[in-house]
Amino acid sequence: MKRLNRLWKQSLLLLSVVLLMGSASMAIAAGDAAAGAQKAYTCLGCHGVKHYVNTYPTYHVPRLGGQHEIYLIAALKAYRSKERSHQTMQANASLLTDQDIEDIAAYFASKGGK
Repeated sequence: MKRLNRLWKQSLLLLSVVLLMGSASMAIAAGDAAAGAQKAYTCLGCHGVKHYVNTYPTYHVPRLGGQHEIYLIAALKAYRSKERSHQTMQANASLLTDQDIEDIAAYFASKGGK
């Protein structure tokens, strides 16, 4: 009985944490594509050039227009936390707030395949 009571309390605590986290994430406004257009200006130097290939090391730089917003948010946050490796992207993402990331993602997602 004590074990069941303890499990019930732990489940209630977990549910409370999940609900609090959900409401906290809703406090950040959805991405604003217009604000993202200004914030993404430096991104376009590489990601806005059609068929851009970096010289050294050689790799194709992806165009971001039309990419899924959720993917872009996850990628930028992974670069910011250094979970995803690319020194230039890590340096750029380290300067971004969560709201900046959401705005930039909304901007690129709104661009279609452009």
